[in-house]
Amino acid sequence: MATTATTVPCDVKNMELADLGKKRIEWANQSMKVLQIIRKDFIKGQPLKGIRIAACLHVTAETANLAITLRDGGAEVVLCASNPLSTQDDVAASLVRDYQVPVFAIKGEDNETYYAHILAALDRKPHITMDDGADLVTTVLTKRTDVLADIIGGTEETTTGVIRLRAMAKEGVLKYPIVAVNDADTKHLFDNRYGTGQSTIDGIIRATNFLLAGSKFVVAGYGWCGRGLASRARGQGADVIVTEVNPTRALEAMMDGFRVMAMDEAAKLGDIFCTVTGNKSVIRREHFEAMKDGAIVCNSGHFNVELDIPALEKLSSSRRTTRPFVEEFSLRDGRKINLLGEGRLINLASAEGHPASVMDMSFADQALSVEYLVKNHTSLPKQVFPVPEDLDKRVAKLKLESAGVKIDRLTAEQEEYLASWSEGT
Repeated sequence: MATTATTVPCDVKNMELADLGKKRIEWANQSMKVLQIIRKDFIKGQPLKGIRIAACLHVTAETANLAITLRDGGAEVVLCASNPLSTQDDVAASLVRDYQVPVFAIKGEDNETYYAHILAALDRKPHITMDDGADLVTTVLTKRTDVLADIIGGTEETTTGVIRLRAMAKEGVLKYPIVAVNDADTKHLFDNRYGTGQSTIDGIIRATNFLLAGSKFVVAGYGWCGRGLASRARGQGADVIVTEVNPTRALEAMMDGFRVMAMDEAAKLGDIFCTVTGNKSVIRREHFEAMKDGAIVCNSGHFNVELDIPALEKLSSSRRTTRPFVEEFSLRDGRKINLLGEGRLINLASAEGHPASVMDMSFADQALSVEYLVKNHTSLPKQVFPVPEDLDKRVAKLKLESAGVKIDRLTAEQEEYLASWSEGT
């Protein structure tokens, strides 16, 4: 851990990268019009004055603009990474030097350093936790119960984290209210679908320079992330195959025009495999055994446990890195399987994550949810809650306005028609 000349506690890779990071932060800000509006409101009203926030998020240029918005609203913000490979080191350096936000994150950090950084963020004794995957909350409940007395609430950014937190709430171990930002319409319908779809394709192509047109592209999972990925892969000319365990989602994928089958069958056909399920061991030993020579395997779900990497290691006689973020596993029968980004989020491991314009809505939801928690935490039970509908719609309205789009409004007659049971008879 280090302290800069400005006395900001931090552990980042290289402060000399800060100039480039500042430019990236400013570039992203240009596409985050809704967050700009919220930031101006926060500067005037100071709704977060005196609130300490520990954020465990992907340390990107977009996240930097969220941290700056929270800081300008009066909060004391500390940031650590939510994935060992998702940090943009130049952005981390700039946040520390130019915006005086403590950051504990280094791209490629090992697990020991990763959790040391989470503990460093919790040393700030936050009032609010902000998670992407629930590692911060989990650490609070298992290793740092000493900080619980100060915490009034938290937010969660991603599907995987919401699943974990709902399990905690069901078992009665969740100790404070959490707003499920992921469940907001202005988050999952856009960030998960369009953001994950584009950034995952971006990450795969940057890592491999593989031609998608004409390839067989297997998407495991047809939630909102899977929908977006399947759509974008088809747009690149791939023959897309979807695997699912949910019959309704499988039916939807079929009617959306994709081939649907079990992974046992897809494993024999695919050139590229990408998991986006939020579950573990989606691609297992029997699937690796069935794959063709040269198959590319990656993950865009939060944790790399979606791929049974230990099984792949046991099947292999050797392994080597052939390109940045590409590891070739040589199987004993001579076949080779290429694993991207250590099985971690490929859209952040080898690319830059979601575009700023879509993260604008997600991080607007985050900022408004923090404000909501500060105002209402005393009346909220220790459960997982959706973003309030009025906040969700406010974000959508602001996004449309920032794009110069106008929509219709109901007339008084239409409102009366919709509200009356006797109309239409």
